[in-house]
Amino acid sequence: MNDFMNPAEFANIRNSEEHFWWYRGMRSILFSMMERRLAGRKIDRALEAGCGTGYLSHVLQRDRGWPIVPMDLSGHGLRYARELGVQRPIQGDIRALPFAESAFDLVMSIDVIAHLPLGEEVGAARELARVTRRGGLLVVRTAALDILRSRHSEFAHERQRFTRRRLMGLFAGAGIRVLDCTYVNSLLLPAALLKFRVWEPLTGQPPESGVHPVEPWLDRLLYAPLAMEASWVGGGRSFPIGQSLVFIGERML
Repeated sequence: MNDFMNPAEFANIRNSEEHFWWYRGMRSILFSMMERRLAGRKIDRALEAGCGTGYLSHVLQRDRGWPIVPMDLSGHGLRYARELGVQRPIQGDIRALPFAESAFDLVMSIDVIAHLPLGEEVGAARELARVTRRGGLLVVRTAALDILRSRHSEFAHERQRFTRRRLMGLFAGAGIRVLDCTYVNSLLLPAALLKFRVWEPLTGQPPESGVHPVEPWLDRLLYAPLAMEASWVGGGRSFPIGQSLVFIGERML
């Protein structure tokens, strides 16, 4: 099976995802939104479709006791997942999920669909919806806004980015009712635009990973806006623009 993401990026992610400001902050945002919608729901079986290194599944299995099935197309990612001790990782393709219809109470796909060739996100959305039980939740995070494509985007083999309207339409067409859909990583948007649209074109450097450790003081500084956003969206509020999108929906049909 061919990887959608650059295999070299898996090592960068695994070396950074526990402590790097972006990963910690984006997990806080994701969990704050999910907790609001999961209140009172029982999760007997969950799926992470496109688990990468498996770290998110590892956290959910370890800290929350969720019976989550981690799945990824990449053998590189699954190797890291096994090293982490993630339980029962499965190799599979998000475009043709190897599960029965309505198999899961919760389906998650985090930073995956942006790596699909343009047009293949439609079939992937239908597959994610198919394996979600009726009344179950589907959670998707993805890259937002074409203007934010960067050297990191090229290095990681990101093939498309989304607007809020397009993402909601994608899953509405698959039979998913929208509960939440907001831009996130919004407060740092001016800095991102300056870096991606001014600094990177000026320097003319080749594509490279943006996942690099920074000084502790800078890590804390960059994490703080994401922590603020987590509190904001956890209260049911949203942002009108940002670098990523988080979608939470419910299967109706």
